[in-house]
Amino acid sequence: MKVYKNFLNKEHFKNIKNLLTSSHFPWYLTSIVSYDTKKFNSQICHTLYKNNSINSKFYNDLKPVYEKIQWFSLLKLKANLIMRTENIIEHGMHLDYVKPPCKTYTGILYLNTNNGYTKFSNGKIVKSEENKYVEFDSQLEHTGTSCTDQDYRIVINFNYIK
Repeated sequence: MKVYKNFLNKEHFKNIKNLLTSSHFPWYLTSIVSYDTKKFNSQICHTLYKNNSINSKFYNDLKPVYEKIQWFSLLKLKANLIMRTENIIEHGMHLDYVKPPCKTYTGILYLNTNNGYTKFSNGKIVKSEENKYVEFDSQLEHTGTSCTDQDYRIVINFNYIK
């Protein structure tokens, strides 16, 4: 697992954050990976790339991230926004790819600082801090959370082959 603080230069990060928090960026209601249906299980997402195809007119706006990661093949790319909850809710351990055909990686770019986090099955916790990027083997179980100290928690999730 690798964690990078100040992953993008300030201007590139600001442009991406402003885009995703603007009133003209479309978000879509979906469920979270939670297997416990009694828990808060909704988020809003925007899928930019899936099934070997660009899925959003905003795909090219994230080019500074792509240049920094330098993947061999992108598998999936989506932005997730989870609204503030009264208590932090962990959504359930999961794998982004179950038994992939080759070694795959997951990357998470945190767009805002809040008290939410990503928790891994090995016990490591990565706090949600603006412009931080974490990269890890997609076969490492992990879970995201809500937050309680900001209106929302936004991350961009990347799955790729290096």
